[in-house]
Order: sequence, then C-alpha cells, then structure tokens
Amino acid sequence: MIELHIILLFMIVAAFLAIEMRGLLSSVIALGAVGMGLVLQFLLLRAPDLAIVQLVVEILILIILIRATVKLDRPSESRLRENWAYLFCVLLFGGVFLFFGYRALTGLPVFGDPAMRVSSYYIENALEGTGAANIVSAILLDFRAYDTLGEVTILFTSIVGAIAVLRKIGRKK
Repeated sequence: MIELHIILLFMIVAAFLAIEMRGLLSSVIALGAVGMGLVLQFLLLRAPDLAIVQLVVEILILIILIRATVKLDRPSESRLRENWAYLFCVLLFGGVFLFFGYRALTGLPVFGDPAMRVSSYYIENALEGTGAANIVSAILLDFRAYDTLGEVTILFTSIVGAIAVLRKIGRKK
C-alpha cells in the first residue's frame, strides 16, 4: 500500500513544519495536519472506529489549541495573510488530504460485507468457549477483553484530563 507511505511522509513533513513554524497558530494547524493524516491511515487500514475517535479527538484538540493561541499570535497572523507561500501550502495539504480521504472512503468494503472472518468464529464458539448466554457480553468481555479494557482506560483518562483542565485553580476556603 503505497498510500500509507505517502500519508506517512505527509505526516512527517507536517510534523517538521509544526516544529519550525514561527507563529503558534501555524504550528497548531500543521499539528492538526498530522492528526488528520493519522485519521486517513486508520481509514486505509480499515479501522473506521479508530478513525472516528481520532477525528473527534483531533477536532477538539484543535479547537482548544486554536482558542488558546489566537490571542497570543496576533502579529504573525497579519504577516501570514500576506504570504502566498503559506496559502499554497494550505491548499496543497488540503488537496492531498481530500484526495487520500476520498481514496480511503471508496476503498472501504460495502456495508454488510465482512472485512474479516473473525465474526463467524465468535458466533460459533461464544456459547461453548465462554459459557455466557449473551453473545455480545461474551465477545466484549472474553474474546475482546483487552480491547474493551483499552477503551475504558481511554475514556477514564479523557475524563480525568477534562476535569484537570476545567477545574478552578486554588483551594476553596
């Protein structure tokens, strides 16, 4: 899959641009390009659930970071508008993202066609292998327990992070 290598190269270039940019807002946008590249990687690897989670997290992080840097980065913003090279880079990265996003979405299997044959094994062996009467519980808690543990850990960490960011500084008297 040559597309994976091209998107990886795109992500590396965007990461270097994020490090080398002088303006904070430009760095945040370049960092967002890295996250969107990761979304495309997940789509090409046929993991749409991870792509959706990454897209939501990336959009939320971009909103927070752009909101935090807009007030700090006013002088370079006017300089950014005058420079056509930045506009060209934005259009180029946007075009590359849209092209590979289209390729990734058209490469997904038709809804209902199984991408892998693991589901038939789960259905055939859920009752005998786990002893659970509910097949959904058997799959989530026995066959895919580590995946479920990882999802719960991510949810818990994001909630703790949101509480840490949104809490008031200082102690109550």
